[in-house]
Amino acid sequence: MKLKIVATIALAGSFLAGCAKGPDAIKPADIPLAAYTSSSCSSLSKDLALEKSRRETLESAQRSAQTGDAVGVFLLGVPLASATGGDKEGELSVSKGKVQAIELAMKSKGCRGA
Repeated sequence: MKLKIVATIALAGSFLAGCAKGPDAIKPADIPLAAYTSSSCSSLSKDLALEKSRRETLESAQRSAQTGDAVGVFLLGVPLASATGGDKEGELSVSKGKVQAIELAMKSKGCRGA
């Protein structure tokens, strides 16, 4: 009987480990500052606006994946969103890194809005 309980807990833990993280828990990827230092301030400003919009879209998708995984694990024992490609952790990490690199490039160039 105890073995059954331990096995059930271990199985539940393994499914939960595969669940999508919340957007706030995802760290930015390391994007080289050099990728943006040759751009003009106006170009950086446009790039920043586009990347922030992309980041917001990815954060929303990640929140949905997190919710979908929670519901899937609760109802079926399977993190459905992660299993079906709904988890956007990698893309969100890169987007956060790009925003960070663009903002640093803007500061280093003395651009307005940085």
